[in-house]
Amino acid sequence: MSKLDDDLVALNKNIENDLVATWTVPMSDKVYKIEFDHGTTTGKRILRVNGKEIIKHDWMFKLVGREIFELNGVKCSIWLVRMAEEEIRICLEKETLDVWVNGSKVETTGEFVEEGGTKTHFEIGAGASAYIISQSSGKRQIGLVHQLYVNDALIRPCEGNEDQAVITSMDNEK
Repeated sequence: MSKLDDDLVALNKNIENDLVATWTVPMSDKVYKIEFDHGTTTGKRILRVNGKEIIKHDWMFKLVGREIFELNGVKCSIWLVRMAEEEIRICLEKETLDVWVNGSKVETTGEFVEEGGTKTHFEIGAGASAYIISQSSGKRQIGLVHQLYVNDALIRPCEGNEDQAVITSMDNEK
């Protein structure tokens, strides 16, 4: 194949591939590689763990919400937030408490809260601030509960595989 052919093949792969974020998550049994595809024009949403597709949706017009999945028996989620026509993907790595925004690790500042637990502050761009509150559920089988706030608005969790808007429109607050 010529250089031009190689470039065309690479271009086609990028068009077909809506990869927006990749994480490596070390767990007690092994390191997992998570890939998240999210096509804003196609409505496609795919979640792969170690190359194996575990969630696939072909939705149109439902582009915000949360994807829930399990790694080694641990429940994980990826939050999707829409702000001013921009989609923002936020992921909390529960073992290290690292926060990832749109696939990039961001700087965080942690503090203890009076109610018990921690509050992890970070920026998500465009002057917007966010934090995650981590508190005990009070139940051993559930463990810690994590809540995401963007500009002091709670991002409500989606139940099951529902895909719904999870934040009050920022335009309504202005």
